[in-house]
Amino acid sequence: MAKRAAPEVNAGSMADIAFLLLIFFLVTTTIETDSGINRKLPPIEDNNENVVIKQKNIFTVLLNGRDQLLVEDEPMELKNLRKAAIEFLDNGGDGTCTYCKGKKDPTSSDNPDKAIISLKNDRETSYKMYIAVQNELVAAYNVLRDARAQSLYGKSFSEMEANLNDVNWPGNKTKLKEQLEKIKVEYPQKLSEVQ
Repeated sequence: MAKRAAPEVNAGSMADIAFLLLIFFLVTTTIETDSGINRKLPPIEDNNENVVIKQKNIFTVLLNGRDQLLVEDEPMELKNLRKAAIEFLDNGGDGTCTYCKGKKDPTSSDNPDKAIISLKNDRETSYKMYIAVQNELVAAYNVLRDARAQSLYGKSFSEMEANLNDVNWPGNKTKLKEQLEKIKVEYPQKLSEVQ
């Protein structure tokens, strides 16, 4: 009996197929990126003079390792934080804020431009609670900006921002950007995190 020779496999196009599969998987695969907290750092100023900030213009929020809040030296629940921050920011204690609707308490913040929220947390604080506190403080700014935009332009601040980012929005984007900047100047987001 004669020995049969095994047929040869043509492997010439195997490299081409592997290369096409590699390209296919590179193009179709999505890589998830972690998203953090969106914060814009203030620009660096060459200002050598000391800035004096009155204690009444600082809203202190302390978050301990057991996820408990201490706001202005008083224990507070997370659900009440937004309202307390709004009252502080919109106080208008010195009378210079014509658009503030607060109590005009002279022992609280003078003006939204001078008001600073100071957040300090421990290393043992849970990430979930830290984010929840951040969300409540940012939401306080958003509520005030929405109310101001509604009174000036008849639209909420968040709706105006959405229109600015919408490519198909038919309005004047330059004017809209100026309106948004005006509101951001009236209610600047001054959120300081202390180590």
